[in-house]
Amino acid sequence: MLDKKIKNVLFDLDGTLADTAPDLAYALNTLLQERGQTPLPLEIIRPSVSLGGIAMVRLAFDIDEHSSDFAVLKNRFLEIYRANIARHTMLFEGMEQVLSTFESSHLPWGIVTNKASWLTEPLMQALNLSARTNCIVSGDTVEQCKPHPAPLLHACRLLRCHAEETLYVGDAKRDIEAGNSAAMTTLVASYGYIDENDEPDAWGADGQVDTPLEILDWIA
Repeated sequence: MLDKKIKNVLFDLDGTLADTAPDLAYALNTLLQERGQTPLPLEIIRPSVSLGGIAMVRLAFDIDEHSSDFAVLKNRFLEIYRANIARHTMLFEGMEQVLSTFESSHLPWGIVTNKASWLTEPLMQALNLSARTNCIVSGDTVEQCKPHPAPLLHACRLLRCHAEETLYVGDAKRDIEAGNSAAMTTLVASYGYIDENDEPDAWGADGQVDTPLEILDWIA
């Protein structure tokens, strides 16, 4: 039985709902090979995925946004990724059961991600989730991105719900900061893309889950 206090659940996308790292790594390594450089192991790329395309390009090419070549590299990286957006991406193990439980319990769930809508929407379609979710808020849906609470509060407006009755699950510090600023209950998805130097215990979340199924245990 789901806790009546939590009436809605929102998820970050990359590293929380779905394991997108293999396809993002494929795109980044394809770009590296195009530039005559050596591909990187997935375990090196994986922790940067939740930080977005800028962080991934910075990692691969050891340059920052002020480099004259940065925008070209980033745009090419995203172009490759869009063309290969769901080669190997899938829900994390146990997440399908979590979503099915929410749906059978009539508990609305949605996505709040910093991923741009031109990438979020085709990915959700490829995963057959577009018709199942109650809302999708992408990185360009509102003016601000996480860690600002605006995207989460916009999701509440779409769901016609109160933030205080909403759980937000994410695998990055900015997810927890945004959820806390929005007065939501927050959970760290410790199974996600957390770097060994991260300190999720210090992020101020209400709890942590090591597997998606623990979300059900936590709110039961």
